Amino acid sequence: MSDPEAFSFAVETRLAGRHGRSGVISTPHGDIATPAFIPVGTKATVKAVLPETMRELGAQALLANAYHLYLQPGSDIVDEAGGLSKFMNWPGPTFTDSGGFQVMSLGVGFKKVLAMEAVDVRSDDVIAAGKERLAIVDDDGVTFRSHLDGSKHRFTPEVSMGIQHRLGADIIFAFDELTTLLNTRAYQEKSLQRTHEWAQRCIDEHERLTASRTHRPYQALFAVIQGAQYEDLRRKACRELESIRGAAGTGFDGYGIGGALEKHNLGTIVGWCCDELPEDKPRHMLGISEPEDIFVAVENGADTFDCVNPSRVARNAAIYVAEGRFNINTARFRRDFTPIDETCDCYTCANYTRAYIHHLFKAKEMLASTLCTIHNERYTIRLVDRIRESIEGGYFDEYKAETLGRWKGRIRTP
Repeated sequence: MSDPEAFSFAVETRLAGRHGRSGVISTPHGDIATPAFIPVGTKATVKAVLPETMRELGAQALLANAYHLYLQPGSDIVDEAGGLSKFMNWPGPTFTDSGGFQVMSLGVGFKKVLAMEAVDVRSDDVIAAGKERLAIVDDDGVTFRSHLDGSKHRFTPEVSMGIQHRLGADIIFAFDELTTLLNTRAYQEKSLQRTHEWAQRCIDEHERLTASRTHRPYQALFAVIQGAQYEDLRRKACRELESIRGAAGTGFDGYGIGGALEKHNLGTIVGWCCDELPEDKPRHMLGISEPEDIFVAVENGADTFDCVNPSRVARNAAIYVAEGRFNINTARFRRDFTPIDETCDCYTCANYTRAYIHHLFKAKEMLASTLCTIHNERYTIRLVDRIRESIEGGYFDEYKAETLGRWKGRIRTP
């Protein structure tokens, strides 16, 4: 039942001189061998693909979104169904994020990406061009309007914990404030303090709900580390979050590295955090999936990471292969009767040609999204599986050099 010992993490192999490692996260719904890519099923589904197919593709866990499931169908319905895993017919471990990212990113009109570009302009009234503000943050929580129907809602740390406990995921995240690289240093400091206070409220509510919901398996609570690109703020956040305890002595079960950052600083920021975080707790990197980012995050200490990108770009005809990424709906593939990737073991590559998938996109057939999503998710999952094998086999650096040497970001037309 609701036993904290049902969740654990064990380190198996370490990268010499670096924070990178392989390990195993154990949850009530099964184990996750790390490093691991966690595909995103935002609304309790990876768009266009059956949960059973995701298992066949090698996915070890799926991540759903608390904000979207709160709005539709409602966390109470998921709870009544027996929790997220039963609701979506997924037998393995599940994650839910706190909803904070979506509330505030959608609330100010920004795209759902972690990496941003730093600019000289600094403003604390951040709003994307041409967008209307949908979210207002105060010290107690966030008031926002639904992107679906404009109805007004409010998330606090306690509300987020309640939603996520009803959703029943194995790993849940503390409610935090998302900032951007546009925010001033002063606001980043204020936001970090607010997120710290919310983290304490989350762990207190998590303890209370865990004690009252003994009919459900234990849910592991991860803190979220903010601090943008400031080394002192990132390190401070890690130390303070690690020290937080609930009334019953509960600490965080793991840590999520979040917030806005520039892509070229990804490894540095992950490294700062892992300098400070305890070795015996798992670390989740929020929102990455490109091969170069995965290698950098893993060698600097990230154990798991999630991203919508493999499925999102697939629905727009973008395909991952070893040499880079290309768009299959361009004219050059009209009479290409080869698989997407002859070295890939996914269902799509075993059964369909580039010409057929090109036709599906041109004909606006839904099957196009399904076949491309299957391939892109398998590509990403298999890449991370091989990274794990390279760590355990002692050839990580060689595998990284070989893989990124082939990865160009795009297949160009001859």
